[in-house]
Amino acid sequence: MSGTVQAQPRSPRRGMCAAVLALEGIVLGLTTPVMVTLGDVPLGTALTVGLGLAAACLVLAGALRSEAAYGVGWVLQVAAVALGFVVPVMFFLGALFALLWGIAYFLGRKIERERAAAYAEFEAGGDS
Repeated sequence: MSGTVQAQPRSPRRGMCAAVLALEGIVLGLTTPVMVTLGDVPLGTALTVGLGLAAACLVLAGALRSEAAYGVGWVLQVAAVALGFVVPVMFFLGALFALLWGIAYFLGRKIERERAAAYAEFEAGGDS
């Protein structure tokens, strides 16, 4: 074998955003019984909204290889905050997860840019 195959480094943005979505999915799933007991939301609606948002978070965590999935992630953050109209504590928790999502997204993007620049500099220096 003449060529070496280098594994592409893992995306820090994808890893951090997936972790936020996984934890957020758990919290959104736990809002279902709260909607029923404290929010007087019908069971079917609470199951659809609470478990639907939780499932969307978990599915999206696995779909973050696509750049469009990050846009959907921002929409999920808005939905989590909007759930505060039914479960008021979600105004706080939704905002907290939106903040964590934003930090993971922007910090991860910064790390990816710096890593790409470092690799490019290394490759340019390695040819001499």
